[in-house]
Amino acid sequence: MSIARSKKISEEIKKIVSHIMMFEIKDPRVSKLSSITHVETTSDLRFTTIYISVFDPKHNVDVHIEGLNSAKGFIRKEIGKKLKLHYTPEPIFKPDHSIEHGMHINEILSGLDIKHDEEDIESSEEDSDEEV
Repeated sequence: MSIARSKKISEEIKKIVSHIMMFEIKDPRVSKLSSITHVETTSDLRFTTIYISVFDPKHNVDVHIEGLNSAKGFIRKEIGKKLKLHYTPEPIFKPDHSIEHGMHINEILSGLDIKHDEEDIESSEEDSDEEV
């Protein structure tokens, strides 16, 4: 199967599972403040890896994935209904920490900017003192 077709199927699975997570799963372990960041489907359509990020500070991503794993059969059935494929891929849920990692890097960079700004202020004050 072509890579382009696999990517299209992955995008459709992303839309379907996002809708299911928002409106159809009633499990309290599955937070509504979550997002599917990326979906990878194998070329033989046997498995699809779904990467999940949770934005709700009250929910743990591992508990969220546990809730999704308990609904795995339902999710696979819904994917099969909506994507008329010969094989319905088995969903595999994994946490995606890239957003948290990006926020951590942003905090580090913000700290560097503050230090750099403080140095600029100090150097400009020293320059103004020397001119007097």
